[in-house]
Amino acid sequence: MPLLQHLEELRRRAFKACAALVVAILFSFPFAERLLDLLAAPVGGIKALVSIEITENVAVFMRVSLLSGVALAMPVIVYQALRFVLPALTQRERRWVLLAVPIASLLFGAGIGFTWYVMLPTAVPFLTNFLGIPTRVRPHNYVRFATSLMFWIGLSFEMPMVVLFLAKLKLITAAQLTRYWRHAVVAMAIMAAVITPTVDPVNMVLVMLPLAGLYGISMGLAAIAGRN
Repeated sequence: MPLLQHLEELRRRAFKACAALVVAILFSFPFAERLLDLLAAPVGGIKALVSIEITENVAVFMRVSLLSGVALAMPVIVYQALRFVLPALTQRERRWVLLAVPIASLLFGAGIGFTWYVMLPTAVPFLTNFLGIPTRVRPHNYVRFATSLMFWIGLSFEMPMVVLFLAKLKLITAAQLTRYWRHAVVAMAIMAAVITPTVDPVNMVLVMLPLAGLYGISMGLAAIAGRN
């Protein structure tokens, strides 16, 4: 019986999360064009984009609406997930979860902000003017490029939270992070090379610098977790 109750509770929470997502996507429709114009600002706005397929504009409109809807509905989705998970946790575990969610959201937002204000204004001119060949930017390719870059850099900014979690599980320590910092630099260089859309060292360094700073923060958090 308890299992059936848990499954029913999971179904209700999932239904509410999906309903919130649908409402958020529908709410995003009137603002999708404006959001696309903001997203395309590094290439000169929506007027600078050139479509070559008959369904491309509609596909881009739906993609932007979907992504903005997911972003708007994420607090509700996280809330429903927490309402299902928290009753099974201890008081101490609840405090950690409730602290981790806003911090992880802030870190992900910081990664998106870094992409918007630093990476895109630097990478887009390099890519569109490479070899002096004029580039006509397609909306589908540009939106996929920009949103993918935002996602992966935002995800990489979650490093401190991942390290803190592993340190709490006693899988890593601050001493290990300090001892293997050279290996971490190599790993960050590889990560920057994978994430960065260009091949020049300037953009790689732009990605590596915040990752190095986050690695230092991660060592401090691992030390705190180790003492506790």
